[in-house]
Amino acid sequence: MKELKTLTQLTKAFRKFPSIGDKTAERMSYALLNMEDNDINELVKSIKDAKSNIHACPNCGLLTDEKVCSICSDENRDHSTCIVISFQKDVLPFEKSNTYKGIYHCLNGEISTLKGIGPDELRIKELLSRIKSENIKEIIIATNSTLEGETTALYLASILENYDVTVSRVGFGIPMGSNLDYVDELTISKAIEQRKKIN
Repeated sequence: MKELKTLTQLTKAFRKFPSIGDKTAERMSYALLNMEDNDINELVKSIKDAKSNIHACPNCGLLTDEKVCSICSDENRDHSTCIVISFQKDVLPFEKSNTYKGIYHCLNGEISTLKGIGPDELRIKELLSRIKSENIKEIIIATNSTLEGETTALYLASILENYDVTVSRVGFGIPMGSNLDYVDELTISKAIEQRKKIN
């Protein structure tokens, strides 16, 4: 059978998504071809709308479709406690747990010598600025429990020794080598409760 170049290109495009292998990308391509035109148009519009309307909150770095995210602008949240996360999606399990009522700061990555990502590529200066301007008293480091996440956590802890804040690391329940977006809500709740002081 002759290769359909357009279908091959579509499959390659789907493979760019995380956790999508060859077979899944191929199934997605065929499923798209069988969709009604209205459904395809709605999908394309949703993608364009998301890309044009959603941006990083200038304050914390989380995704929002407003000028400032709903967490930063919520006066009922505890603005003296801040969870530091590596990636924007890492906020989801904490919010779903309904146990944490503080604020967040997204680093937009983790220190990785293999990928050429150093501390200057992360939003660490912005965090330090927020500690002063927002009177943050506790930092809970919730980077992933991977080599890169642990390296980032240790680096942050050493920097924060010079600041008048309590620094802790999320504790029990999160297995080593796992990513936060795969951890269930109960485990996240226990991790926050059992956090341990770093300095």
